[in-house]
Amino acid sequence: MGESPGVGAAFTAWNRGRAGVDRLASPQLPTRFRTHRYDPSMPHVRLIVGLEIHVELATRTKMFSRVTNPAAPMPVAASASGTGEDRAGGGGPNSLIDPVVLGLPGALPVMNKAAVELSMMVGMALGCSVAPFSRWDRKSYFYPDLPKNYQISQYELPLCLDGCFELPSVDDSGNINWELLPRRIGIIRAHLEEDAGKLLHEAPGGGVIDFSLVDLNRAGTPLLEIVTQPDFGSSDEVVLFAKMLRNVCRFLGASEGVMQKGHMRFEPNINTELTLADGRLVRTPIVEIKNLNSFKSLKGAIDFELREQPERWLKDGREMGAGMKTTRGWDDSAGRTFVQREKEDAHDYRYFPDPDLVPLVVDDAWRERVRARIGELPLSRMKRYMERYGVLRKEAAALTDERDVCFFYEECIAGAIGLGVEDARAGRQAANFMLQSGLKRANERAAKGEAAAAVNELGITPAQVAGIIKLREDDAIGSTAADELFGLLCLPEHAGADPAALGAQRGMLIVRDEGALDAWVAGAIEQNAKVADDVRSGKLAAVGRLVGAVMKLSGGAADAKAARARLLEKLGVKE
Repeated sequence: MGESPGVGAAFTAWNRGRAGVDRLASPQLPTRFRTHRYDPSMPHVRLIVGLEIHVELATRTKMFSRVTNPAAPMPVAASASGTGEDRAGGGGPNSLIDPVVLGLPGALPVMNKAAVELSMMVGMALGCSVAPFSRWDRKSYFYPDLPKNYQISQYELPLCLDGCFELPSVDDSGNINWELLPRRIGIIRAHLEEDAGKLLHEAPGGGVIDFSLVDLNRAGTPLLEIVTQPDFGSSDEVVLFAKMLRNVCRFLGASEGVMQKGHMRFEPNINTELTLADGRLVRTPIVEIKNLNSFKSLKGAIDFELREQPERWLKDGREMGAGMKTTRGWDDSAGRTFVQREKEDAHDYRYFPDPDLVPLVVDDAWRERVRARIGELPLSRMKRYMERYGVLRKEAAALTDERDVCFFYEECIAGAIGLGVEDARAGRQAANFMLQSGLKRANERAAKGEAAAAVNELGITPAQVAGIIKLREDDAIGSTAADELFGLLCLPEHAGADPAALGAQRGMLIVRDEGALDAWVAGAIEQNAKVADDVRSGKLAAVGRLVGAVMKLSGGAADAKAARARLLEKLGVKE
């Protein structure tokens, strides 16, 4: 969307003032993120990245008109294959428009309060202050997908500003290292604006055309632009922040965060600091990569610029300064960036207060009402799962990586507690079933070529998972049978089935018949005489094979613990 107000100047001033000192870097930052060796004339190269993120907000209507917003959440009953326009009830391209979106004479904008509140929530989650007074401005420029020839945005007085986000440190492999101090990522601002339309350079279906098509359905969509300080030292850090921000926005209900639909678009501002052989420091010109809508392309573009910028400097000698910033695009198939245009400065857009909109005034009461809606954020939930339920960091990360999976997990816990399972045990067992039995079924479906499904989309309900947890806690079902029961409850024919009833019907529940247990134990000893002798001679580890034989004879209906105790008793062995 062009130069963000004050961003280019802030980035440049910050870059010039650092003088090689990373003011926010953790001292444990891996070496490869600080330096990169090229040749003797340039011993070290340090990457410097700031990030602009455009988030389409999931409001029902657009930012300044009441026409349907294509980024609104998908209705439950809607087809998963429908486009945003289909879901919103539009009739295809250029159907979600009205006189306000088109800027026709006499059409007046009206601010969307829901968009303001969602923006406030995201800003607070990023540690920003919410301005008590902000203003709408017109940003003037011509582009075919901008029907009014100006964009309503915020320039000098943004809604949210001056935040800080604690980003977990990553190691040399790009993985989170919780032993290191977190990185503090400064947030310059988060301001509201309206999105532009979309230019299509291929015909529908991918056909070749020698012209561009304009679809204005996206024009006027509420857009939150978040601008960070240039505090990132590697592409892995940028991608981790982007993923965590997407998760925060989804948890808050601020955005659906569907990358393929452009709900989030990333624009990294990249340059490098070169340490020359004589000790002199040189900053390469800043490059902004436009409209990246995947984590893969975000990482690829940054890594490409890290390799190429020192080479460019060796060829042209251009250094950071006024008028040196360029805008580049990303060619995913070629794995490289390409020049689009020289970057405009803020004054080129001729910002001035929008005469049709009143300023935005946020009092303390409104701000605190919005703050109360934020709830617990993903990183806090992750830490709580580790402390309260004893799950490992990797497990906690998997459980909080997606909003709907996380909410499903917490419903499983609540259901198990409601059945009398102790809190910590409920959390531990729910994690086990979701990350073991659940992922097993998801992988099985993927292996069959079926559509990928998250654990919460397998068909089993939180109440059913809670029922299995209760059976396990009561020693009414074995672990193998519990996993099998989980799989059965994922099938459509068992929708809504009671776990205990289905388990009993299938003979999965543990039989407490002492006579039956004695018969199974005797049979296991008779069929495995040598193993029984090993146990009698003191090789207790061998008893596991006898327990397995008992479970096989019982069809999984025996209690493994009881079977082990009875086997040792029959063999005359004490532990």
